Amino acid sequence: MQLTTTVAQPVRRTADRLFYMGMAIASLVAVFIGFAPTYYLKGYFQGTPLTPLVHLHGLVFTGWMLLFVTQTALVAGHRTDLHRRLGCLGAVWAPLLVLVGTTTAVVSARRNFAAGHVEALTFLAVPLGDMLVFAVLAAAGLCYRRRAETHKRLMLLATVALLDAAVARWPLAIVHTGPAAFFLVADLFVVAGVVYDLLARRRIHPAYIWGGLIVLLSQPLRLAVARTDAWLAFARALVTSI
Repeated sequence: MQLTTTVAQPVRRTADRLFYMGMAIASLVAVFIGFAPTYYLKGYFQGTPLTPLVHLHGLVFTGWMLLFVTQTALVAGHRTDLHRRLGCLGAVWAPLLVLVGTTTAVVSARRNFAAGHVEALTFLAVPLGDMLVFAVLAAAGLCYRRRAETHKRLMLLATVALLDAAVARWPLAIVHTGPAAFFLVADLFVVAGVVYDLLARRRIHPAYIWGGLIVLLSQPLRLAVARTDAWLAFARALVTSI
């Protein structure tokens, strides 16, 4: 029995490294597919020139995705020493991402609202919700950085919380039907983590339970809040004051 347990642990750790490496790469691919026409491969598509703020937004968010892939690759390559050192960059990059993401969302809503698109006030709840959920999960992940099993799940969930913007731009008819649809597709990344835990450990890690619930429950909550008079008043004041 002891021998079986001793052999099983390295096998499980290897499977973990492969799974989280695969999830990081899948997240990066999801972002590239979504933003290829409007950002990464913009030169091959028609479109208006991007503003400096949008360029900064693309740089910061791409940087986070590349950092996430690099960090999982370092763990998979048994270079946890470099992973910890690079984690200091992540601690700086995460708040920068929230600042730039929030600013870009508000500026975009202001431009669309000024052009007569009143629904921009309602939709603003989606990207601002993304920033809030990411901030909570990334902060929790950094706080639990010495507890690897919790840390890696929270950082994955924090990154997944950003994917709905990319998924909404995928060339799939279903994701263009509205926020509920692209949220549902993006949530498959959360489901993948939960299923892996069940297969590998026969139980769901607590980080996936409460962290996953934050991601999942925030989505219908922000869609409901976005249509209230209180939110519309707040969003109007926000976009007209900046």
